[in-house]
Amino acid sequence: MKKVSPSIDEWLKEAKADPMAAQVGMFLVHNGVVRQTPKAKVRQGLDDDSLVTGMEFAYDAVKVDAAIAETYKMDGIYYVKVWLNEGLLEVGDDIMYVLVGGDIRPHVIDALQFLVGKIKTECVTEIEQKQE
Repeated sequence: MKKVSPSIDEWLKEAKADPMAAQVGMFLVHNGVVRQTPKAKVRQGLDDDSLVTGMEFAYDAVKVDAAIAETYKMDGIYYVKVWLNEGLLEVGDDIMYVLVGGDIRPHVIDALQFLVGKIKTECVTEIEQKQE
């Protein structure tokens, strides 16, 4: 069942109150949302004139936790938080939020890219619902 999205303002307040916050010079947030354009069109240029009307979304919490633990091992990363939706989502619904805090911009960008990529390729199942 679809969840209520978190408040990024609240997440940042929590992150800045974390014991490791003094080490953090940058936070980056990723917010993935359900888009109307099919993945095949965006990624491979394949256009079958279909539109996405929704998405069935699920995740493996153990794999997500492992991906987060791996991210913490990266250079300069001191804070990571992930929220994933689930169930039947509609176009415009939030799929995920990822917050990464670290010492310098290159470390934080690399960690965000790594974690979002790992979640998308190894931890979640996304099944697009299409209107032909």
